[in-house]
Amino acid sequence: MTQLITDEQRAQLLSNGRQSIENPDFDPQPVVKLFTPDAPATWLLTEIDPDDEDRGHGLCDLGQGFPELGWVSLAELEALRRPLGLPIERDLYFRARKSIGAYAREARLAGRIAV
Repeated sequence: MTQLITDEQRAQLLSNGRQSIENPDFDPQPVVKLFTPDAPATWLLTEIDPDDEDRGHGLCDLGQGFPELGWVSLAELEALRRPLGLPIERDLYFRARKSIGAYAREARLAGRIAV
């Protein structure tokens, strides 16, 4: 089973979380893309709250046409199972090409995350 977030990604997400606290205008690139293999949900995570390592932040798209920036529980993502019983997966080939702000603007216009 693939680890939802690698140790290296977790370190970068925590670093981004600290930078976000220090600089409210910080607009990092997503570190990890998570998705449901049997439903249209996608998460592009940019940071983890250094004061609560269960809270991830990024662009969240539940497949209902309204992607938004926000916080999500990492424990809930790890426990989530869709109708076919499949867990959320990490996109092993995802490489961010722009900031989360750019992804969010495009997602609002398209009604979904497009990577």
